[in-house]
Amino acid sequence: MKKLTTLILLLTLGSFYSIGQRVGSSPEYIKALTSEWKGERFADGRPKVSDAILARLKNISMEEAWGVLKNKGYNNQYEGDWNIMLPDSSMTGRVVTAQYIPVRPDLQNQVKEQGKVEGRAQKGGTNSWPIDILTSGDVYVADSYGKMADGTLIGDNLGNAIYAKSQRGVIFYGSVRDVEGLSEIKGFNGWWKGQDPSYIKEMMLLSINAPIRIGRATVLPGDVVLAKKYGTIFIPAHLVEDLVLTSEVTALRDEFGHQRLREKKYLAGEIDSEWSEPIKKDFLSWLNSRPLKS
Repeated sequence: MKKLTTLILLLTLGSFYSIGQRVGSSPEYIKALTSEWKGERFADGRPKVSDAILARLKNISMEEAWGVLKNKGYNNQYEGDWNIMLPDSSMTGRVVTAQYIPVRPDLQNQVKEQGKVEGRAQKGGTNSWPIDILTSGDVYVADSYGKMADGTLIGDNLGNAIYAKSQRGVIFYGSVRDVEGLSEIKGFNGWWKGQDPSYIKEMMLLSINAPIRIGRATVLPGDVVLAKKYGTIFIPAHLVEDLVLTSEVTALRDEFGHQRLREKKYLAGEIDSEWSEPIKKDFLSWLNSRPLKS
């Protein structure tokens, strides 16, 4: 019995190790991570949140999105204090994650060998692998543990490849190089912690589309990101549509309240608390009088 138990344990550990040594997460693993999503998925297993919802999300404020998530118990989805290429432009998209760690030769060799098994490019650095799988609407999000010098994940060459594939940009908890060249890529945007002229050195890719940490936030593959000059917030795919709807209603209530305060129709305390029945009726009347958007 003891030998049988030991054999089962070894087989279980062997199976776990075999799964764990993948560079890119399997579709089955991504589906398990995002099991609360019930809609369409990409071939890699990530939730396929619609382009229409991504477009509407761009109009949602950071505070509105944060508030909805907090009310649902998601308290660790925001990260701020970024260097932003185009601070006056917001970005939304479906997250592709990558994890980088300091180089350890034996592990790096294993990652490269596993990359061959998974059919990943063998020319160039492994930091091109996450870029190779991007599709339209994806945002490349990477944790490179805040490394500045010798930690630059991309320059303008990889930046062009990213934009060509995704029509989006990047969010890096780390650094980039050749920001001047990146700035010439029309439409490309980026949120990162710093920049440096050096090349990537003594840093290796560990995983693609696995859970990562971006500062204060926990990020899963297939999350939807809302990135603005006020910060970034990573939204679980199964909550995005509800968040957009809730936030749009909140925005309308705020617009109504601000207008009525400017008109001095109500006192601040009346608006900044639970509304009375007359105010609720006034709000509904105000809504009905608004022109419909095409």
